[in-house]
Amino acid sequence: MELDLAGMHQLAIEQGIDLEQLDAALEEALRLAYLKTPHAAKHARVELDTRAGTFTVWARKEIPVEPTEDDPHPAPELGEEYDDTPRNFGRLAAATARQVIGQLFRKAEDDKVFGAFSGQKGKLVTGIVQQDASDPTNVHVAIGDVEAILPRREQVPGERYRHGERLRVYVVNVARGVKGPEIVVSRSHPELVRRLFEREVPELVSGAVSIMSIAREAGARTKIAVRANTDGVNPKGALIGPGGARVRAVMENLGPEKIDIVDWSADPAKFVASALSPAVATGVQVISEKNKTAIAFIHDDQLSLAIGKEGQNARLAAKLTGWKIGIESTEAHAKKVAAEGK
Repeated sequence: MELDLAGMHQLAIEQGIDLEQLDAALEEALRLAYLKTPHAAKHARVELDTRAGTFTVWARKEIPVEPTEDDPHPAPELGEEYDDTPRNFGRLAAATARQVIGQLFRKAEDDKVFGAFSGQKGKLVTGIVQQDASDPTNVHVAIGDVEAILPRREQVPGERYRHGERLRVYVVNVARGVKGPEIVVSRSHPELVRRLFEREVPELVSGAVSIMSIAREAGARTKIAVRANTDGVNPKGALIGPGGARVRAVMENLGPEKIDIVDWSADPAKFVASALSPAVATGVQVISEKNKTAIAFIHDDQLSLAIGKEGQNARLAAKLTGWKIGIESTEAHAKKVAAEGK
């Protein structure tokens, strides 16, 4: 039975598909197609002749074996192979071949996309917002020739995504899905802020400054703890930039979201005090290093600033440091200590 194997091989070479893989897939697909034909033998294999551009279905009949006392239900033996290529198999064979080629081409294209993006996980990329009426929950973002998904859980509350808008996103995951590679991106991930600063701050790229931790409530506020790894470098100043240019450039990508940059410290008391910025702590008492609990003392006129709207500042400080932080009035604590001393 003839088949345009030369043409298929040429297409496979152009698409970067391995010819042995193509031939093996064709043989198996043709075998399965043969098994669906009337009176097909149960045991069969397909042999391709790539030079002649033909294929043959070789079948084998089952030969019953007499039962014995030791083997009352023996498996049948297989007879000699014989050519059982159906005469009217051409149209079905051609359709089967087209299906195999299509599947291999799609897989090859998916492999290219997956290979190109597998190294992009954890990086910042720029895409263009696309609309998809059939998928109102997710935002589709075109990154070159590939479409990534910005799921609702990775979107910023209140942020609107307009068709055709250029958008910087963080690549959360690249995986093989049922319909091909699945690229998930985020606008709410804390690491998005890190990658945006790395674009603006040479000291982060050189290693002179490090971002030690990030706490973010996307769309509202982000706190960043930084430290210097080189003498003479001001880590907060490096991220803020001359006249605030660097932090302003980052904030332009985040909309109304505010950014607090604080000093990291290995001393928990100093780090907790710093994390509560813009409020100024008069002191921090470490209650338990094991349980990571501490109390920060704040002047009465700054208590609301330390706690923040709906507790946001205190909550972000706790996320940033990894400590449970209690906030007490400096004045009330002083009165308590004085009363206990009497």
